[in-house]
Amino acid sequence: MSGMLARYERLVASGELKADPDQRKAAERLSALQKDLEAETSGGLLSQFFARKQNQPRGVYMWGGVGRGKSMLMDLFVNSLGIPEKRRTHFHEFMLEVDRMMRAWRAKDPGDPIAKVARDLAQDVRCLAFDEMVVTNTADAAIMARLFTALIGDEGVTIVTTSNRPPHDLYKDGLNRSLFLPFIDLIEAELDVLELDGPVDYRLDRLGDLATWHTPLGDAATAQVREAFFRLTDFKPEDAANVPSAELDLGGGRTLHVPKSLKGVAVFSFKRLCSENRGASDYLAIARAYHTVIVVGIPQMGPDMRNEAIRFTKLVDALYEQKVKLFATAEAEPENLYQSGDGSFEFERTVSRLKEMQSADYMALGHGEQG
Repeated sequence: MSGMLARYERLVASGELKADPDQRKAAERLSALQKDLEAETSGGLLSQFFARKQNQPRGVYMWGGVGRGKSMLMDLFVNSLGIPEKRRTHFHEFMLEVDRMMRAWRAKDPGDPIAKVARDLAQDVRCLAFDEMVVTNTADAAIMARLFTALIGDEGVTIVTTSNRPPHDLYKDGLNRSLFLPFIDLIEAELDVLELDGPVDYRLDRLGDLATWHTPLGDAATAQVREAFFRLTDFKPEDAANVPSAELDLGGGRTLHVPKSLKGVAVFSFKRLCSENRGASDYLAIARAYHTVIVVGIPQMGPDMRNEAIRFTKLVDALYEQKVKLFATAEAEPENLYQSGDGSFEFERTVSRLKEMQSADYMALGHGEQG
């Protein structure tokens, strides 16, 4: 197995990647981390144990705007890391797993379960890699400092993660954020923070001239959003049946099933998002968790679909405010989606936003970017 840096250099040499100083710096740092982790495998079990505790390699926190190559670098790192004790997971899925484990431990023991959960998570894992670290849930924010202190400090796990935000902007303006601040201090103390914020959005470059709004409904429209998904995620079309799903935490013990979820891209049906009883907070959770959302099957709505139109408006508002990229298949163009019925006048703002979200200027904005 060739190392991280060699693989990266081959991709640049072949023209699959453009030379990028920030990416190169991150690739070099991840390559050094690989060597440190792989070096620990030499020697007997006892020496490995003490090496893990005493010479634990520093982790890496890569952040930057959408399309800067963070997930690509993470793929190269994890795939070429020559140790079996590695795990890559999406951050939301990981925190849902933590919540389940905490509830299971509390059912057996009324004491604080965090140390036990950290011990269980660290079994057979020396390197834990997260894609898209984003914190929106108050319960998660309240425990993360203690959980990751136990994972890093007590269990000797090396953390590698990507995020669209620098550490000090995580959980920004969140409820009881003071409980979260020790986690930021931990990240800055234990991980090397690398910024990938070059001028090129590689995902946009990959999309080319592919449109975002596709009408009318049918096989041709579906093929276009499928192509967008594959270009954004690097997932092979022949493996379409194996695209992973996810459970998105909505807070209050509620979750939303995401039929297709990969590398910050989510696919939903209009029916799932707007025919069920949902509020603005649900749509905000989606908008914060995903930089790109694909919605299929948007119908032309009449007066009898007033509730669906209102929910769709709230969805678009949340996506727009968080600068989420929207791809859609629809029965009609935005201006013809909801022309009569309660709220049809107010829907004109939604039409305006949908039009703006198709523009090159909007598509060039980073996820969550203000202004």
